[in-house]
Amino acid sequence: MITLKINGLEVSVEKGTTILEAAQFLGFPIPTLCHMEGLSPYGACRLCVVEIGEGEKTRLVTSCSYPVQEGLVVRTASARVVKARKMILELMLASCPQSKVIQDLAAKHDVRRQRFNQEYEDCILCGLCVRMCEEEMVAKAIGFRGRGEHRSIGTPFDIKSEECRLCGGCIYVCPVCTLRCTYTEPEKAVCGGCANLSPPCVEKNQFDDMMCYMDPCVACEIVKGKQQISEKKETKRKGAERHVSNTVES
Repeated sequence: MITLKINGLEVSVEKGTTILEAAQFLGFPIPTLCHMEGLSPYGACRLCVVEIGEGEKTRLVTSCSYPVQEGLVVRTASARVVKARKMILELMLASCPQSKVIQDLAAKHDVRRQRFNQEYEDCILCGLCVRMCEEEMVAKAIGFRGRGEHRSIGTPFDIKSEECRLCGGCIYVCPVCTLRCTYTEPEKAVCGGCANLSPPCVEKNQFDDMMCYMDPCVACEIVKGKQQISEKKETKRKGAERHVSNTVES
């Protein structure tokens, strides 16, 4: 067994377990796009980054592909990690703003704007469809081709593959194809229709880490509670004013 610390909690897991699996075992949420249980880890989307190490020697790694090590110290939601995830989501919004999956993740991480050149791609190169076709369907009908900015996914020589059974598995796992966001102003890139509050504790220097892992963030309930209290006070005040007014008139 390997013993490590995740967000200050000590946990023992089997050798070969990834940080993502260990964190999920403890109930710590880590967002992912290119990861799916049953498929080999790929680490393409980088959304699952976590911070490992202590002091000045900390670094960001992809939790879905990084195996646990004895004595490893992991922080899944430090200010540095949250900032990196927001940047990654901005880049994804620049590529595929029509994806509801990406829009929902952006809203959950309080991404309110997108600062990069807007493109309208149909693929974020997460590789889910390629791995699904190869590992689960055992077909290898599609795959990666090209390099760098010319990298894409398709069939060999761009012709219909004889191995394809039209099972639809690739569409089922695709974070861009499964659901389309119905936002009406595509030039803005960020829909905002499902906007949520980001954890306020991350912004405070004395914490520098997410202090709770409620979903949605408990800050939303705090705001609702304050609004309800202020509304009740306002109602009581108006009631008292009406009572005084009625008493004077009588």
